[in-house]
Amino acid sequence: QVQLVESGGGLVLPGGSLRLSCAASLSIFRNIMGWYRQAPGKQRELVAAITPTGGTNYADSVKGRFTISRDNSKNTVYLQMNSLKPEDAAVYYCRHGDRYWGQGTQVTVSS
Repeated sequence: QVQLVESGGGLVLPGGSLRLSCAASLSIFRNIMGWYRQAPGKQRELVAAITPTGGTNYADSVKGRFTISRDNSKNTVYLQMNSLKPEDAAVYYCRHGDRYWGQGTQVTVSS
């Protein structure tokens, strides 16, 4: 019954922007929320995380370009991605605490 539904992925040119959304069917108020990504042949990696109080952590590769945010009233977490690079291309997954995963949304960055 638990659902984490990601949206907002797509195809962009290098240097472009996308905003990903993760809508949860359960409360996120007390949970760390995260965005992970997995590219072909690569391990799934943490991209960004946000604590219940708004503290954030980012992978070094996305610092200064990506911003994670949350709206607890909507049970939704966002990832604003700017200045996208080809190496950002991956399936992006939403994470609820340490238990639940979303189905993923594809981000393609290609010229």
